[in-house]
Amino acid sequence: MATILYVDDEAAVGLILEDTLAQAGHSPVGARSVPEALQVLERGGIDLIISDYRMPGLTGLEFIQLLTREGYDIPLIMLTGHASIEHAVASIKAGAIDYITKPVRPQQLELAVDQALEFVRLRRENEALRKEVMQFRNERQIIGDSPTIRRILQTVSMAAPTRATVLLQGESGTGKELFARAIHDQSERRDKPFIKLNCAALPEGLVESALFGHEKGAFTGAIKRVEGAFERANRGTLLLDEISEMRLDLQAKLLRVLQEQEFERVGGTAPIKVDVRIVATTNRDLAMEADHGTFRQDLYYRLSTIPVLIPPLRDRPEDIPVLALRFAMRVAAELGKKIEGLSPDALEALQHYPWPGNVRELQHVIERAVILTPDPVIQPHCLEGTRFGLAHSLGAPNMRPRAFATPGAVPMLAVSGAAAAPGAPGVAGAGGTNGNGIALNSLNVADAERVLIQHALQAADNNRTKAAELLGISVRTLRNKLNGPGKDDGED
Repeated sequence: MATILYVDDEAAVGLILEDTLAQAGHSPVGARSVPEALQVLERGGIDLIISDYRMPGLTGLEFIQLLTREGYDIPLIMLTGHASIEHAVASIKAGAIDYITKPVRPQQLELAVDQALEFVRLRRENEALRKEVMQFRNERQIIGDSPTIRRILQTVSMAAPTRATVLLQGESGTGKELFARAIHDQSERRDKPFIKLNCAALPEGLVESALFGHEKGAFTGAIKRVEGAFERANRGTLLLDEISEMRLDLQAKLLRVLQEQEFERVGGTAPIKVDVRIVATTNRDLAMEADHGTFRQDLYYRLSTIPVLIPPLRDRPEDIPVLALRFAMRVAAELGKKIEGLSPDALEALQHYPWPGNVRELQHVIERAVILTPDPVIQPHCLEGTRFGLAHSLGAPNMRPRAFATPGAVPMLAVSGAAAAPGAPGVAGAGGTNGNGIALNSLNVADAERVLIQHALQAADNNRTKAAELLGISVRTLRNKLNGPGKDDGED
């Protein structure tokens, strides 16, 4: 069951200890002095120590102090004489887990050993749980040291202790939920519920019930009373994700709850008082939505007590290397794969890409690269096969996506290259390229391919051989792409 080291210079006591421990199913290892015990400890594998207080040379108390100084984290039971209770007390204060008085009684020894080993088990279990908690918190840790992120973290630390409503705005994938969680974790409500409600993911008819709950029989299918998000978040934090998707009539009810801190369940009549801190997120410009009448202005003012704009990843490229390394190490640990990092070329390529999907897209690209790379260092070619890889294979490291607050728009990729010729159908000259720019209005690979081929043919005066050279492909490949399946394969 356990390997136990006993240290006693009396042979008779040693025999009692060894026999009792062996009969209890343990593996006893004996030593006659502290130096001999240290030699045993150097070999490792000891789960528990039983030591006499009085021994030639170093005493048991000095042994405990020596164990602490040498970094041995092994529990110790002290053996003391009947007339030496003060020694037992001193040993407990020094770090002994328990003490046994002489003469040693087998039942007393077995009980003390069982209790000590149970203590060891619980301590190791707590350490494992503590590591899991720390790992979980590290997963939620906001990574970044750019000036913008530092300013936001400072705002979060100042806003968190208050009950002020915080509005987090930013493009999808920027980590708004992570900042919302940071606000909760740094507040006095950290040990209370953190409830998330995605206003965009709920069916329109269920949003009110999800927010405020409902009584039994309130509507068809309401077979029992259900608590809503506000009730479940009482004394904690409620995250209203994508608040801009909420219906106008529900916005009025939400405003009342924020002002009065009370509501009624659907189908109910009794008001319910709550103490909830609200954090809202949106990927739209909520001020503009309020100006256009698609969002209540009074609710906007109530939600934006502390507005925080989360920057897109393209505006903080200095954070990309540490984020990429963090994602790579995490995925590698999950897969049991050895990854040492990313090559300088790979990091440079990542920093020059605008990341329309922001941190979430970066995470997916790195995860794919870790899975597919055969080497401990991720190279640029391992990043291919994604939208990021497509952009770089088209020679577009500096393309810029849409601006914030235009949800649903398709990013326009500005691609520069020698084959560019303005005026081709579906193509517009990109600014700053002296007419040698191509603007792709779609992320579809086939569409991009057709535009590039058409552009190359114009630049080569319809000479397929020259066009193929510009495109970096063979004439045969170009001909197959032009003809397509089922078309006549004519000569150039």
